[in-house]
Amino acid sequence: MAEGQAVQWIEIAPEMAGQRIDNFLRTRLKGAPKALIYRIVRKGEVRVNKKRIKVDYRLQAGDLVRVPPLRLSPETAVQEVSDNLRKVLEGCVVRETADFMVINKPSGLAVHGGSGVKIGLIEAMRQVRSELPFLELVHRLDRDTSGCILLAKSRTALVQLNADLKAHKMTKLYLALVEGRWDARRDYVNAPLERYDGGNGERRVRVDEAGKTASTRYAVREAFSSMTLVEAEPVTGRTHQIRVHSVHAGHSLLGDTKYGTERGNALARKVGLERLFLHAAQLSFPDPSDGRTVTVRAPLDARMKRVLANARETGVRHE
Repeated sequence: MAEGQAVQWIEIAPEMAGQRIDNFLRTRLKGAPKALIYRIVRKGEVRVNKKRIKVDYRLQAGDLVRVPPLRLSPETAVQEVSDNLRKVLEGCVVRETADFMVINKPSGLAVHGGSGVKIGLIEAMRQVRSELPFLELVHRLDRDTSGCILLAKSRTALVQLNADLKAHKMTKLYLALVEGRWDARRDYVNAPLERYDGGNGERRVRVDEAGKTASTRYAVREAFSSMTLVEAEPVTGRTHQIRVHSVHAGHSLLGDTKYGTERGNALARKVGLERLFLHAAQLSFPDPSDGRTVTVRAPLDARMKRVLANARETGVRHE
């Protein structure tokens, strides 16, 4: 596949100002992996106002950007979205305005390509909605986590939503099925988290006093004989926070191949669970157009609902 057969000269409009050059190029050069974009910037093939720039350069209104012709081999190019994935994603949009889009992300789909992932949610959605001139992730979800993820449809909306995220004006509520009976009185976990290399380049997280401050609120939603459905609200936004805090509380998530236990794996098989039971069920944030609170809910899919039905058949403990 090829992207661009000749040099392009692009003048930056005011609404495009403020974004990093690498993000701008990822939007313009659809299918180009991040490593390739970094390389052509470092080599000086991309220029702004005829000058070399670094990958963290932020564009200004009126900048003239030179975008080189780029040929992508099948080995490096982001793959074309399949008809099946296209159909799935078209049915996953749960809320959309002129400024943003909220998607009920399927489990197993990475949010973006890279590190062996040929296509992620954002690359796929740019193909599904190719008429949109701008589409960017506002935040991320782990590959195995399903549920609400927010995308911005304009640079202005992205800047505002990112500011709201940093100001803790967004609330995310997750549903997690954990092993054992969670004590309803334990409604808060505060434990610092540290990232480390788990071997073979695998990214892992553990509770460690040397780590970054992290806290999660919990509430029991339904108690079963040997497992509990909890609602988790991350107060901070650390990698794998809910999963590791749940383990720290003595209740690993069912279907968790990184942090789970043999008992949890057995329980997952018992209720027919074949994936991580962690679902971003609700997202609340200020509408970038008027500041009013938007609350979006993403339902569990049919397979996850069956898992809960199977869990209920094992016996419910009434509080």
